[in-house]
Amino acid sequence: MTSKERAALRAKAHALKPAYRIGKAGITEAVAKDISAGFNRSELLKVKVLDGALLTAREAAEALSEQIEGAQVVQVAGRIVTLYRAAAE
Repeated sequence: MTSKERAALRAKAHALKPAYRIGKAGITEAVAKDISAGFNRSELLKVKVLDGALLTAREAAEALSEQIEGAQVVQVAGRIVTLYRAAAE
C-alpha cells in the first residue's frame, strides 16, 4: 500500500467509531473471527485496545494483520487501530 493510498484510507476512517474492542483477554480466535466477519460489511474498521489489555495497540495491530487474511494496518493512533481489507468483489 502506498503512502497516498494510506492517507486516503485514513481520511475515510476519520469519521468512523471503533467497532470492536480488545480487552485483557487479548486477541482470541473468536475476536479475530468476529473482526474478520466485520470486513464483510466494510473495508475499513477501527479497533480500540482497552487500557486493561496486556497488548499495546501496535502489538494488537500486528497480531490482527497476521491472523486475518488480507488485513492491512492503515494507522495506529493512541489506542485505536485502523484496519483495511479489500472487498472480495
